[in-house]
Amino acid sequence: MRIRTKLAMLFTAITAAILLLFAVSIYLSYADYREDAYYKRLKQQALTKLRLLLEAKVEPAVLNVIYQNSPNALFQEEVAVYDSRFQLVYHDDRQGDFVKETPGFLHSIQHHQEVQFEQRGRQVVGFPYQFQGKTYLVTAAAYDEVGLSKLENLRITLIIAFLLGLVIVALLSRLVARQLLKPISTVVRQASEITATNLDRRVEEGNGRDELAELAITFNQMLDRLEHSFDAQKQFVSNVSHELRTPLAAIAGELELASNKPRTTSEYQQVIMRTLRDARRLTHLSNGLLDLAKASYDASEISFRELRLDELLMEARGQLLHQHPEYRITIVFEQEIEDDHLISANGNAYLLRVAFSNLMENGCKFSPDQHCTVTVKSLSDLCRLSFIDEGIGISDEDLPHVFTAFYRGQNRTYADGNGIGLSLTLRIISLHQGCISVKTEPGQRTIFEVELPHLKSPL
Repeated sequence: MRIRTKLAMLFTAITAAILLLFAVSIYLSYADYREDAYYKRLKQQALTKLRLLLEAKVEPAVLNVIYQNSPNALFQEEVAVYDSRFQLVYHDDRQGDFVKETPGFLHSIQHHQEVQFEQRGRQVVGFPYQFQGKTYLVTAAAYDEVGLSKLENLRITLIIAFLLGLVIVALLSRLVARQLLKPISTVVRQASEITATNLDRRVEEGNGRDELAELAITFNQMLDRLEHSFDAQKQFVSNVSHELRTPLAAIAGELELASNKPRTTSEYQQVIMRTLRDARRLTHLSNGLLDLAKASYDASEISFRELRLDELLMEARGQLLHQHPEYRITIVFEQEIEDDHLISANGNAYLLRVAFSNLMENGCKFSPDQHCTVTVKSLSDLCRLSFIDEGIGISDEDLPHVFTAFYRGQNRTYADGNGIGLSLTLRIISLHQGCISVKTEPGQRTIFEVELPHLKSPL
């Protein structure tokens, strides 16, 4: 069932319930009012006839003649009067006595002051009356033809009004639901026209204030992220293809030249060395791409545990020196740290070693003396690691793009690289809720500062 139909049905059902409650309340309220009013009228008519009989000394026969010749004798009040000994004093219609005044009934009137009830559609009232020291028991009964006719007309009117109102509400609710959900239909239609080839299109956001506008705005924000992701993926594939093409072409060219004609052992050794260099470059690039993909995972999919940052720095230093014995890396602690929690962080050991190794390698690679200094400082809520080199620095033009994947600035002529290291490091540090910044003096030095929240000691 469509939401439009559900809303129309729900609104109709709620309105029907309210209208029904309103109609029933009116009907019951009027019915109670009619009943109470007619009981009072019965009592008043009985009192009038009783005063004529007792005070005005009108003969019972005369009152009976008046009753019999009334234009509506069938439904007019039938009054009966008894004395305290339950002896009949007066009765409007002895032959067609509607209310049988039994001794029990008269006794209840005598003790309860006033009795009201219904009998076969007629209302009956009984009450005692004091006159000249004597007690009379009076009963009156009648059928409220006019009042019940009005009540029946009211019931029919309410039923017709309820059904007619229900039809009108059903039509209006369907119209209103269609109008209210029209923006959703527009969003659905526009969203169905958006494909991978036109991700730049957006849906209408309406007035920008109601919930439907919020839905459209959220959907457009999702499209912004998808478009950015698609563009980044295209750029990534293009850069990877370019980076892979160069060493592969070099390897293929070296092997083709070597196979054209017989060569000396020395020449073959040179070809092997150049091919090996390009193969290592491919290996380094593929490892960087794998690390970059792993650092792009959702944080919930990566295992984290408590780690000591000084131990990770020493491990990253050892791995890098094993690969490049010519590098020199110095780790300096700016203060004595006695609490292990002040030098610890919650993280993934492999990824943090990769990030620290990239920063150390970057510092050594662009320093004339291939030396990088790492300083460690523990602050109130974080650890600050500074990777310092005395190298060529970074130009003002290249500085905004230093963390862009595959970007190679003016320093590409100084040392080999593929432009993945710093981008990978940024993602790893961000994954660990940290931050990284760079300070540089072109031609003198570069400082990369990494701040990671540490584990505070338990209280």
